[in-house]
Amino acid sequence: MSQKTKDAILHAAEVLFAGQGYAQTSLRMITARAGVNLASVNYHFGSKKNLIQAVLKQYFDVLMPQVDATLDALEPAQGSEGIGQVLTSLITPMLTLRSVQANGTELFVQLLGRGYNESQGHLRRFIMQDYGVTLRKLVAQIHSCLPEVGEEELFWRLHFAIGSFVFSMASSQALREIAEADYNRQVDIADVIKQLVPFVASGIAAEKKN
Repeated sequence: MSQKTKDAILHAAEVLFAGQGYAQTSLRMITARAGVNLASVNYHFGSKKNLIQAVLKQYFDVLMPQVDATLDALEPAQGSEGIGQVLTSLITPMLTLRSVQANGTELFVQLLGRGYNESQGHLRRFIMQDYGVTLRKLVAQIHSCLPEVGEEELFWRLHFAIGSFVFSMASSQALREIAEADYNRQVDIADVIKQLVPFVASGIAAEKKN
């Protein structure tokens, strides 16, 4: 029963956090959705910050080992082609997040985006402490494709790339409905990501204007 209660809290929290943000979601909202009392949250997680981190951890623990292995096996080209290779290599690991939840890929990106938008400083510390080695490897791989781009410039490019990705995932249901209604095409989340990769790769690798 204890594990069942913990899972119910995690599921309720991830849905509410993704839908309305961390700051706007209270523990009482989570307990009401999960059908548990506040003492259960305190017993299993200790605090709201710990609960936020636990929600993301269930995704990161699936994703990061795969990303790490993928990057180790990758030898990308230079420029936009290389960036495209790096980003394409991340598609399969991202899609495996559907093993956590049926819509796990979309939920995970929305949760990340919420933390990004709301300046949840504890999340950045948690992510860099537990998964920083892989993230730094990813950034280094991207930088190796664009050796002429400085670190500060690369930061901005990646910032805008993440923004495009988060927005596209947050609106993926609407995009799928538009594709079906306007173009008679049935698309899933993998199709949305595949459409996004060349656009983001071109932006990251864009020629710098003086």
